[in-house]
Amino acid sequence: MFLGTYVSKLMPRNQFVLAAKLSKSLSGDRLIIAKGFDRCVYGFSVEQWQKIAEAELLKPLLTEEGRRMRQQVFSQAEEVDLDKQRRFVLPEYLLKHAQIKNDLVVIGAGDHFEIWDKDEWANLSHSGSS
Repeated sequence: MFLGTYVSKLMPRNQFVLAAKLSKSLSGDRLIIAKGFDRCVYGFSVEQWQKIAEAELLKPLLTEEGRRMRQQVFSQAEEVDLDKQRRFVLPEYLLKHAQIKNDLVVIGAGDHFEIWDKDEWANLSHSGSS
């Protein structure tokens, strides 16, 4: 399970180091990253992604909803390998989607983690409090 909040920085060549506590929730050195429905990047274990994929593939291809969800979910996802230092590259299109500049926050969200621009996360996490 992915838990906690971690502050980090984007490294040269769009590399990112996954926090050790988060990488322990992976069964190996591979993960799936995908465009989040919010302005963030989602990260999944390969096993959890397979569960999500199976559920999406149950939707009939002949329906508009089935086609649109397949297009949105699978075209915006990539399988990435972690190196020995738990680094991986965040593709430019995902950085642009999440508007990540340099400082970022990674939050555990149970079955996945989310990568946010630090300022965007600060605005979002404070918008609900009075």
